[in-house]
Amino acid sequence: MKFVDEYQDSELAHKLARRITALSTKPVVLMEFCGGHTHAILRYGIRQLLPDTVEMRSGPGCPVCVTAPADLDKAIAIAYLPDTIIATFGDMVKVPGSRSSLQQAKAEGADVRIVYSAMDAVSIAENNPEKSVVFIGIGFETTAPTIAASVLKADEKGISNFHVLSFHKLTPPVVKALLNSGETKLDGIIGPGHVSVVIGSQPYQFISEDYGVGCVISGFEPLDILLTGDNLVEQIEKGEPRVEIAYPRGVKPEGNKQALKLMQQVFDVGEANWRGIGIVPESGLKIRAEYARFDADIASPVSPEPAKEPEGCRCGDVVRGAANPLECKLFGKVCTPESPVGPCMVSNEGACAAYYKYASDNGARYD
Repeated sequence: MKFVDEYQDSELAHKLARRITALSTKPVVLMEFCGGHTHAILRYGIRQLLPDTVEMRSGPGCPVCVTAPADLDKAIAIAYLPDTIIATFGDMVKVPGSRSSLQQAKAEGADVRIVYSAMDAVSIAENNPEKSVVFIGIGFETTAPTIAASVLKADEKGISNFHVLSFHKLTPPVVKALLNSGETKLDGIIGPGHVSVVIGSQPYQFISEDYGVGCVISGFEPLDILLTGDNLVEQIEKGEPRVEIAYPRGVKPEGNKQALKLMQQVFDVGEANWRGIGIVPESGLKIRAEYARFDADIASPVSPEPAKEPEGCRCGDVVRGAANPLECKLFGKVCTPESPVGPCMVSNEGACAAYYKYASDNGARYD
């Protein structure tokens, strides 16, 4: 198949769903790591096509959702510093911190600008040499290479007022943390497509080798996800867990070597704080010492008050796969996209936003 609409073929989708139903003889729990998969699963009604034996859980694959309140509070505090411009992707602006948000800071006079790439932030810094421009670096391995490239570009052009506040997260270590916790027993993992374009499939080998859990990397169209589900159910039924690529048009086992080289040139691996999960060793990216002049933690140190989670918000449970959005008492009532309590309702990859936009378990729609 060569065209996107071929991956949306209804007849083939139902054929795959029937095959999964015929294969599946015992209850299984599959976690789709990526928020993009959650949205696709709900948008295309994939859960309704699957047999009752197959339960789908959302995971921590939404970079905005897993940004810890303390990190968000730090970004907001920097926004209030004099002669400072915050550059950020749009999803971050509405996310509530402990006491404020970037949107509120902007309303109170802070210079907060939405950009579409880190290179846009470099241009802002070049055009505003009297200001400190702080780019909020969020995302997984997908966005880290482009942000690394922006640091190298600023270095090349001698732009000294560009800084990155690195909240980057790495995927395999948090998968290991979830499996170690044992909070939710997982029988299979739908691997993230975009992340895996960069890192490949090799970093996931520990999932099957050490935990006996299958992992199949998926694309984002209905047939991609159903094929992934079919592969996982077949693995489980045969008792043969392994790492597979069901997205060969985008993912190679070795990943993208140039993108990985960029990441390694600019970033060191360190611990990261995940909302709802806590500190996960070796799951974050920090700017290397030789590029420390671009590190916002050094250039714009702040000490916000201790962070706190929004009262009643279960976003942390949702990103761990310990709850679905409909189990949160705030969902669709106090917490909506227009008035979000937590980041899972804000982000385009958030599970709560997906449930709100598309459907509930009983078929009711919220949009």
